[in-house]
Amino acid sequence: MNYLAHLYLSGNNADLLLGNFIADHLKGEDRKRPYPESIKQGIQLHRSIDTYTDAHPVVAESKNRVRAQFGKYAPVIVDVFYDHFLAANWQQYHEKPLQEYAQQTYTLLQNRFDELPAGAQYMLPYMRQHDWLSGYAHIAGIERVMSGMSRRSRFESRMHEAPALLESAYPAFEAEFNRFFPDLQAHVALFEG
Repeated sequence: MNYLAHLYLSGNNADLLLGNFIADHLKGEDRKRPYPESIKQGIQLHRSIDTYTDAHPVVAESKNRVRAQFGKYAPVIVDVFYDHFLAANWQQYHEKPLQEYAQQTYTLLQNRFDELPAGAQYMLPYMRQHDWLSGYAHIAGIERVMSGMSRRSRFESRMHEAPALLESAYPAFEAEFNRFFPDLQAHVALFEG
């Protein structure tokens, strides 16, 4: 899952959300920072979500559809596709409109900017300026995300071509997301329980 799903699955717990958000950015010295236990739980939640998602057979179906064209980038692409379906159907999952939720989340992260590791501090202004979270709801937003990821990848990824695949196999990806996401929600509920 990509940023939106990780943030959403943190619920209303600001420390859990912060930990979940920063987990992929903890490198070098940032790994040694003495975060409070509640933020460490968010980091652990992030890793638990990733492990569960990577091992799920429905996610494997989506990855297999992507793998022939995108190889090792298939998991990243599927994560973004799944965030698209969460965003596009946001009203089924959250009482707040997506744009309001996104702005509140950016504000929370900005207010705690000093607690973010360097990578997250670097990324947050771009994320907020271009409203990545709300942008996931539209194919144009997915095109922006994939183009940016394609430019930043060290190897030829062709990720900028992924939105065309999403559109061509939209019902299949959507059905897979709809089969997978309730399982992930149940997994997170067990993690928190």
